[in-house]
Amino acid sequence: MASKPDPRPRRTAAQTREHVLEVAHELFYWHGIRVTGVDTIAAEANVAPTTLYRLFASKDDLIAAYVERADRLYREWMTEATAPDVGSPRERILALFDALDEQVQPQRCRGCPFLMALAEFPDPQLPAHAHAVATKAWVHGRLRELTDALAATEPVRDPEALADQLAVVMEGVYASAQALGAGGPARRARAMAETLMDAALERR
Repeated sequence: MASKPDPRPRRTAAQTREHVLEVAHELFYWHGIRVTGVDTIAAEANVAPTTLYRLFASKDDLIAAYVERADRLYREWMTEATAPDVGSPRERILALFDALDEQVQPQRCRGCPFLMALAEFPDPQLPAHAHAVATKAWVHGRLRELTDALAATEPVRDPEALADQLAVVMEGVYASAQALGAGGPARRARAMAETLMDAALERR
């Protein structure tokens, strides 16, 4: 008797790994990391659990890879949103908050994945925690690059303080949108960024 063909699509190991991470991202992000089991991910990805464990030695490894992948995608998003061809440094900063407003709409956002990872994994020794902290540090550094660029074109008193303020506004957008919706206080983030940039200018 002939065996039934395997219904699973044939992929390379790299393709299977990326597919599993895409599925893990949806489940971890929308349902929570700790409550989502590896068997659930394998079933949703239509791969055997043994295949998943060949790609990721443990759930901790899968979680770390999920945060790393989210980091890569977030850096791509922010880099594109603030690219030099967007315009002046001020325009690039405002474009970031325009992009952020689109990102936190309810159909695509339930909060910041890195803050959520930090909340679920408070131990700084865990890779997921360390990766999330590294993402936040990179975002802050990117904001500092933008405020330094702004200071090169406008008389900004303290670019470092301005970067700190913009970082706090960004974090507030994620927290506020999750609790009060994108149409709540989060919608004022762009105007707040503009106010902060105006307030940071030297008064002669």
